[in-house]
Amino acid sequence: MKAGEGVVLTDKYQMKSYARFPVTFVRGEGCRLYDDAGKEYLDFLGGIAVTVLGHAHPAVTRAITEQAGKLLHVSNLFHTPPQAMLGERLSKATTGGRVFFCNSGTEANEAAIKLVRKWAHDRNPGGARTIIVLSGSFH
Repeated sequence: MKAGEGVVLTDKYQMKSYARFPVTFVRGEGCRLYDDAGKEYLDFLGGIAVTVLGHAHPAVTRAITEQAGKLLHVSNLFHTPPQAMLGERLSKATTGGRVFFCNSGTEANEAAIKLVRKWAHDRNPGGARTIIVLSGSFH
């Protein structure tokens, strides 16, 4: 892809759901990103906090490659050894209770609301169940 072509294709074929910066990143190393013109940037966003492990770290790349050779994604309707072991590890590292894996912040917030309602009902079946939220918040 030629320099600047990513911006042109994005503008032509994708919905403009939010403003983008006029740069196309083509590779990364650690906390650095490189655009299609070879300019170097520091990555202070980490994919908006979803890839805070940096870019192209050899150990992370090996782990991803190894796992991709087995399974990439399986619905939560089924069991997988990595998810089972992660659930155990998270439980033992925290409260010892059960964990909940979800796919988005919205799903996580919905689950949190349902869990706190259940918790309140179990302790006081006829009691108040008011949940305080922020007006205009993301979720």
